[in-house]
Parts: sequence; structure tokens; C-alpha cells
Amino acid sequence: MAIRIANAPCSWGVEFAGDERNPAWEEILAQCAEAGYRGIELGPIGYMPEDPDVLAEALNRHDLELVGAVVYRPFHDPSKWDEVLDAATRTCESLKAHGAKQLVMIDSIAERRAPTAGRPDEAEQMDDDEWSAFRDRLAHVARMATEDYGLTASIHPHAAGFLDFEVEVERLLAEVDPSIMGLCVDTGHFTYAGGDPVAFMDKHMDRLHYVHFKDIDPGVKADVIANRTGFYDACAQGIFCHLGKGEVDFDAVKKLLADADFDGWCTVEQDQDPDDRSSSLNDAMINRQFLVSMGFH
Repeated sequence: MAIRIANAPCSWGVEFAGDERNPAWEEILAQCAEAGYRGIELGPIGYMPEDPDVLAEALNRHDLELVGAVVYRPFHDPSKWDEVLDAATRTCESLKAHGAKQLVMIDSIAERRAPTAGRPDEAEQMDDDEWSAFRDRLAHVARMATEDYGLTASIHPHAAGFLDFEVEVERLLAEVDPSIMGLCVDTGHFTYAGGDPVAFMDKHMDRLHYVHFKDIDPGVKADVIANRTGFYDACAQGIFCHLGKGEVDFDAVKKLLADADFDGWCTVEQDQDPDDRSSSLNDAMINRQFLVSMGFH
């Protein structure tokens, strides 16, 4: 097992490139390195410089490697397809320029699904035509990333989007060629949706390209599901806690990855409230110390 640990800008509250509350990108690189990480995700396209020379110089200065990026966009909304495709293309170009490999696709929060995060039996479902078009948009980006840019494309289940619950993920995996689309399991989001991330990763180890390490506070999770709390409000309430302090079984995660001889990057994410990211550096340090204590590096 040769797993290396990275972090991501969402751990500093960065979700959208144009949010005026975002910290300076140089600050995140500096703090990520200070916390002991040697890899970082790109964050939303447009947040970090798209000029590869500018970003490469900063990454080198902080001894960081760019490992991948998330395209967190409304794949569910056909009227936003031009926006989605533009973001995906620019993200692929940035990853290729830096030799990064992991392109992760997330269907962003949908108004129709937001109130039923964590409630699979109540969540509104797409009709067959809507689903087919949704699937094809995801497959289009996956094929572009794989065949045109030489990247590894994965889908990532996410709370309150239309690719959230296990049955939806299973359907997509069954309908899209595994040669173009793999899987990124986020241990926190999968638990939020009521699933067992370890069992799901074990079932689909042949398609598991990338893992997001996230933990979830069971008490906060129960409250936000019961109260139909919005995702970002749930983040502000501390639903995602320090690794090892929530309900995700990281001993089982480590054993599974070790038994499978998983080789690659795993990225820590502890989504922060963008209005209060004062603990981000300390959280990043605590999460890394926990992983090092488990034998990750």
C-alpha cells in the first residue's frame, strides 16, 4: 500500500471560485504545507491561477503536488450544460498542465433534493428521460477527461444532489463504461446518505480510483436530517468533524485499502463554513496527525 495524503481547498471553506469570503489561494497552499501535507486539490476552477507557470511556481515553493480536482456543477440541470462543460474543460486543461490525474465529477446541490439529504425514501427521483440525459452528460465529461486529456475520471456521490444515494450510484455505474468512469468515495458523504462506505468500496474496488477522507458527527447528522437542514448550514453546525471523532470506521477503511494494495492519493476534506474558517489550519493538522498515527503518510 502506497497511499499519500492530500488536502483540499474546501477544508478552508472554498466551495465557489467567486466567493468574496475565500482566503487567498497562496494562504491555503502555505497552510496546507505547514500542516504537513504534500498534495492538494485544485479547488473550483478559477480559484487558483489557470496560468500553469504561476501555479507551478507556487506549488514548487511549498513542496506541494497538485493531485486532482472536483467539477462540482449542476449536471442535473440541462440549461446549465454550457457552464458545466466549460468548467470541466478548463479543469481538465489545468490538471493536464500539472501532471495531475484525478478528475472528480459531483452533481451539485439541487433545489429539488436539498430538503431530503439523508432521506433516501423521500428523495425525488428523475424520470427515465431526465435520468438518461443526466447520465449522458456525466459520461460525456468522463470520456473527454479520459480520452482527450489522459486523466482518471470518477463520480463522487454528494449530499443533496441527484447522485447521492447508493441505488443511484449503482445505476450509474451499471450504465457507464468502466473504462471511462470510475468511483471516488467520500466516506463522509456516503455515510450521510445512509450507506456503508467500506462495504461499498469493497464491492467496487475495481473501479475505486480515489478516496476522500471525511468523518461525520452522528449527533449532528441526526439533527440536520430530522430538521431538513441545508447542506451548508449543516457544515456550519459541524456535521463534518475531525477524522476519528465521528462514525466512519477508519480502521476498516485502512484495512480495506491495504488488503487491496490501493496505490495513490487519498484527500482529506473537512468542509468549513466560509464565514468562519478560523480553525482550518488546526483542523488540517489534527486530521493529518490522526492519519499518521494510523500509519498513513
